[in-house]
Amino acid sequence: MRTAAKNYDYVIVGAGSAGCVLAARLSDEGAQVLLLEAGDEPPPESAVPAAWPMLLAGETSWPDATVVQPTLGKQVPWPHGRAVGGSSAINAMLHLRGHRSGYDAWAAAGAKGWGFDELLPYFRRTESAPHRDAELRGTSGLLTVSPALSPSPLAVSVLEAAQQAGYARADDVSGGLEEGFGFPDLAIVNGQRLSAADAYLTPARQRPNLRVVTGALVHRVLVRGGRCVGVEYSVDSEFVTVACEREVVLCAGAVGTPQVLLRSGIGPAPHLSGLGIEVAADLPGVGENLHDHATAGVTYSTAEPVPDSINHSELVGLVRSHPEVAVPDLQIFLISVPMNAVGLPLPERGFSLGAGLMTPYSRGALRLRSADPSSAPLIDPGYLRDPRDRDALEEGLRIARSIGRSPAMAGWQGEEVLPGPGIPDTSLAEHLRVGVATYFHYVGTCRMGTDELAVVDPELRVHGITGLRAADASVMPAVPTANTQATVLAIAERAAALVQQQA
Repeated sequence: MRTAAKNYDYVIVGAGSAGCVLAARLSDEGAQVLLLEAGDEPPPESAVPAAWPMLLAGETSWPDATVVQPTLGKQVPWPHGRAVGGSSAINAMLHLRGHRSGYDAWAAAGAKGWGFDELLPYFRRTESAPHRDAELRGTSGLLTVSPALSPSPLAVSVLEAAQQAGYARADDVSGGLEEGFGFPDLAIVNGQRLSAADAYLTPARQRPNLRVVTGALVHRVLVRGGRCVGVEYSVDSEFVTVACEREVVLCAGAVGTPQVLLRSGIGPAPHLSGLGIEVAADLPGVGENLHDHATAGVTYSTAEPVPDSINHSELVGLVRSHPEVAVPDLQIFLISVPMNAVGLPLPERGFSLGAGLMTPYSRGALRLRSADPSSAPLIDPGYLRDPRDRDALEEGLRIARSIGRSPAMAGWQGEEVLPGPGIPDTSLAEHLRVGVATYFHYVGTCRMGTDELAVVDPELRVHGITGLRAADASVMPAVPTANTQATVLAIAERAAALVQQQA
């Protein structure tokens, strides 16, 4: 059944972290706003912080996977949020900016105005961080964040072990200026997850000018004469076309946003023509520059059960793989339950010290498998394609091991399950082939900039198409040196301000 719906001032595609921010901000001044989300409302268990590992393979997640990675000889599962709140409804709730050097590199590469100092007001706008420095951190934002009020004994021991291994303690590892180990801010309030939907969208849903449609699979945006004029989507068997008077904003993430653009005929002309899609704008950069934080870890068994942790992840460190590296390029993190790449053994009781590759050189691409909007995309992040990434991640495993061997950890370990006590520090390359997994930080497929491979300009407008922007992790030129949630919120806050300035 085909339906023509009413006109809207703004149509937002995706009710993930960015979409929730945009919907709240753009509907605040009376504009007619439509927010489309392919998933449904998150289940009650998503509010329980410690439940996040189980949510990664549930109905609230897209069941995507990479193509076989030549460097690994396997596919890698790529879950990402499919619910109101997006990945903020299923993630581990860490609220980290990463080091300022990552954002300054964006500006230097052509994303003018997106350095750390320029983005700081929008970071501060997102958050209320009452335990932090008010000059650097927000005090009245909608998302309340703080470190774990009672860190687990294991996390306390790992922090001491990191210091024994020679790493500094950071007062605010979430702030963007420090290296070292510390307790990060968590989006947990009164013992429950605070998703972007909880913080931004729920207070706005009572507004009569904001409509939220769930179960809405967006097929394409409509382009006429170089202008985006609407969106086509389906809910079950109903096919709906909506007109948009001002702007369509794509907030479907580094996987969903390029898919919508490609299905709309906006992307590399040869790829589109090969799928029988009429080209509306030949933008060769759509789907390129795909990358992620690859991770690998050291897993230990324990003789006794590990004490309960509210989040399973309460301690992180931002460090350099070698002293001569110009910027911090590794994150070392504690997971208080054993977690490994799919297919590897897990002890009944234990924990993991993970190493995340924060500044990957490797790049891949996303392509459509077919023009059918229900088909899964072809995802190739190019894990460890650049040998510098393999070398840095190997060093990350050595650092994790050095912390695990520190005296403060003596009371916790049973044995090293992975990589395994028989594998010396000098022979970790083979473990990376089986041990690499995603950190769920997918970015870059609609890169911001002004060169020929940039997809959006520094005001997040899609090149060559008026009335169309992207505002999510897809626009990041490079992944920040931290979990991406806080950065997505800041991008969305700035996008809302840019849209409202033009209204």
